[in-house]
Amino acid sequence: MNNSLAIAVIAGLGGMLGWGSADFFAKKTIDRIGPIKSLVWAHVFGTTILFVAFLVKVLGGHGASLPSGPSAWAWLAFYGVLQMIVYWLVYQGFEKGPVSALNPVFASYSGLVALLAFALNHEHATSLAVTALLIIFAGNLLLNMDFSTRKRGRFNIVPGLVEVGIATVLAAFWTLGWDKFVSGRDALSSALLMYAFMTFAAIVLAKIMKEKNLGTVLGTKKFLFLMGLGEAVAYLAISWGYSKTSLTGVVALISGAFSVPTVVLAYSFLKERLTRLQWASIAIIIFGVVLISIS
Repeated sequence: MNNSLAIAVIAGLGGMLGWGSADFFAKKTIDRIGPIKSLVWAHVFGTTILFVAFLVKVLGGHGASLPSGPSAWAWLAFYGVLQMIVYWLVYQGFEKGPVSALNPVFASYSGLVALLAFALNHEHATSLAVTALLIIFAGNLLLNMDFSTRKRGRFNIVPGLVEVGIATVLAAFWTLGWDKFVSGRDALSSALLMYAFMTFAAIVLAKIMKEKNLGTVLGTKKFLFLMGLGEAVAYLAISWGYSKTSLTGVVALISGAFSVPTVVLAYSFLKERLTRLQWASIAIIIFGVVLISIS
């Protein structure tokens, strides 16, 4: 495996594990304090964690590479706010319709990223690598599907599909844009500043939504911290990957399989039952990651 591909795989796995664990801990908080409040506090903790990592880097003598010029800061604010809009749209969609039907829609954003990356960035890959990417994408879609809740012989517009569909497209373009912006830049400072803007946008959203008792978290601080830690790891990992390699599609597709650690953690600690399809989907995704590693 060449160096560029190794970075892409490691970065993708970091995003997958980070977002997957964050989603698992979100299960512990959203039912208690709601999605908006969970989002705000998780991002506050995530920003703090990234800031501490930044201080450690600076105090360790590695230097700080902050963006220069108002345009760079404006783009950081843009990407932070845009990503928060994606979160908000997804939550809005999930509140309106069945998650079992909407999850596969949002999970498809990584495939859209890979498709656009090959089309717009002229990325080249071997037939084995393309096959591996398709396997990962297929496994991700299957993992997020729940066929037991679908009605036979009927096709309806699922409530929340518009919001989740828009979020899917925005997430794909956010990923491609962030890939371009962070390329060649310091991944830690870029992730920290973008995430800080995202946190500020979450607080503004909470105020607009008139979220009550924003400071009350009902004993969920531990889970909110772990949720923020997972988010911080994910954004730092993908930012590092995008800054060091041009294999955008590989990073996006592997990190987009964040449902794998979520369901595995739920199975291990919450004793949630996994269907045969979920076990098969996890195996398919792992096989795809292994395949692309040797491609």
